[in-house]
Amino acid sequence: MRFPNIKGFDQQALEKYFKNTGMTFIGKVGSLLIKLIVNIAVARYLSKAKLGIITGGITYIYLFSALATLGLDQFIVKELHQFPKNRDQILGTSFWMKLSGGIACIPLIWLAYQVYPAQGTPYNYVLIISAVGVFQAFNVIDSYFQSEVQSKYIMQVQVIGNLLSAAIKLVLIYLKMPLIAFVYAYALDFLLLATGYYFTYQRKGRNIFNWAYNSQLAKKLLQHSWPLIISGIMVSLYMKIDQLMIQNISGPSEAGAYATVASLSEAWNFVPTVIVTTLFPAILNARRDDLDRYKKRIQNLYDLMVYLSLPAAIIITFSSHLIYKVYTPEFAYAAPALSVHIWSGVFVFLGAANSQYLIAEGYVKLTFWRTGFGALVNIVLNLILIPKMGLMGAAIATLIAYASSAFFVLLIPKVNKQGVMMLKSLFLISLAQKIIKK
Repeated sequence: MRFPNIKGFDQQALEKYFKNTGMTFIGKVGSLLIKLIVNIAVARYLSKAKLGIITGGITYIYLFSALATLGLDQFIVKELHQFPKNRDQILGTSFWMKLSGGIACIPLIWLAYQVYPAQGTPYNYVLIISAVGVFQAFNVIDSYFQSEVQSKYIMQVQVIGNLLSAAIKLVLIYLKMPLIAFVYAYALDFLLLATGYYFTYQRKGRNIFNWAYNSQLAKKLLQHSWPLIISGIMVSLYMKIDQLMIQNISGPSEAGAYATVASLSEAWNFVPTVIVTTLFPAILNARRDDLDRYKKRIQNLYDLMVYLSLPAAIIITFSSHLIYKVYTPEFAYAAPALSVHIWSGVFVFLGAANSQYLIAEGYVKLTFWRTGFGALVNIVLNLILIPKMGLMGAAIATLIAYASSAFFVLLIPKVNKQGVMMLKSLFLISLAQKIIKK
């Protein structure tokens, strides 16, 4: 398809980025479908209590994932884009930083477990899954291919890795293996991806053994990324703490049921990340060249987030009972909670878009305050609502927390106009204005 000849418009660049985005979507959607099928099989095989036990172990890993990754992913792509000749130093430095972060998380996870243990989840399960942080150091290769606009290679790794993971879990079910086998299988998922990244990178003259560590670059990266590390920890808290709290307040069985709600509701949350990551360079270019166009692109991005998330939320709200009939009847009573929880995705989409604006404007520290506020709201509401309402209480708390975090910018004078822009998109005012202008 060809577009009109417009000044400043680059047809080849558009096709390149569109192809890259398409490949990323294919990989993510393919992986999602594979995981969904396997998750249904695993949920049907394991009882609610067993599913809750393994989910409790996984939750600790999510809580420390931001520390393990050191918030480096976006900055790695930026550095590779600006200094492609320094590839080996950038990747080597980032790899060793992430590896150190993953190792450092193991004793911290142990400490967190001692302070707030998950009811019914043995620590040895948590320890096995802790290895995930070490394997994730190889994700720097994902950032490299993003910088080269070659996400098709990462898509291939993810799809093949998920197919192998699915086959392993189905074999475990067929052999009627105990719960501990599925704990090892979860950690193995990340080892498979790391192995795939390694062999993919080694092709076409690239060599991981040429990577080198540069202490000055490490300091530079940490200076930029530390607010995102703290922000990421807060994001993990307000996105995952509800699962741990419901396990300790209501027991592993309820945690297992709620895990299905969260996994179904959050399965599509990769969509805004893919979109904003792809469009971010265009937004930065507009900020440099034309501020009016920059503002329009930000508003259009908010609009797009609503156009994608709102219909999905409506459809799943009215089909949640049907979804659970397919998923597993044992968890069917969780369907109303899914109908509420799914609406949090609207605010996840808007928050992802707004985060790009904050990064573009240099307001990275604000991401810490907004996510910290969301985490606080989530914890307080969970303590109040879970004992009274169970799964529904956790879903309501999550929805309010996500909305509070997304619109926290309304309280900050220098960025409150962005909150107004998001409200215009949310209530379709921006869409109505476009229709009227036509």
